Amino acid sequence: MFSTHLPLAVRYADLLATDGVVRGLIGPREVPRLWERHLVNCALLGRAIPEGTDVCDIGSGAGLPGLVLALARPDLSVTLVEPLLRRTAFLDEAVQALGLDNVEVVRARAEELHGHREFSVVTSRAVAPLDRLLGWSMPLVREGGALVAMKGSSVQEEIVTAKTALRRYGAGAVTVVEYGSDLIDPPTTVLRVEATRPSRLGLDALRPSRSARRATKSPTPRTSRTKKGR
Repeated sequence: MFSTHLPLAVRYADLLATDGVVRGLIGPREVPRLWERHLVNCALLGRAIPEGTDVCDIGSGAGLPGLVLALARPDLSVTLVEPLLRRTAFLDEAVQALGLDNVEVVRARAEELHGHREFSVVTSRAVAPLDRLLGWSMPLVREGGALVAMKGSSVQEEIVTAKTALRRYGAGAVTVVEYGSDLIDPPTTVLRVEATRPSRLGLDALRPSRSARRATKSPTPRTSRTKKGR
């Protein structure tokens, strides 16, 4: 699954099992099941993402799924968005230790990027119910792209609950696919929401949101590490 990057994936798993636990990013009970529950689970998300795509992973935490995607799919350009300093510090160190040049770490809330950035795919894992996730993700998705989120067994209920929000954000096709039933139990459940409208690129930058106006810090996201060529 990780092909030639398998040694790097092993090293990342070691980082999660050591520094990740010490810093409170991964619970000690998760260490024995890091591969099945986290690395393989997240790598399977890559099957839902087209080749050569620019990806924004919101609420990256310890790098799940964004950093795993960057390891499993070196063709992707991955931006990890995480507001907490202790998490972005870990992500920066992990990216440097693994020598990844297709990853950018940005310390910000997703909504702080509205109007400043756009991507073909916005991913997430266990960040929020769909109705809230749409509000954070869809303004970042360029037209023709998609929200691609890892979800649990209640995904169909979330879709029903988010019916109004789906209309509000101009959602196109909404699909749910399971990957890896032959590899892990339970398999990875992926929700894909097509974007039929342009992102907010340039709009919110000119007219900041109410939350951004109230913020004590600048709404411009803080980039910790920039991928080569930017």
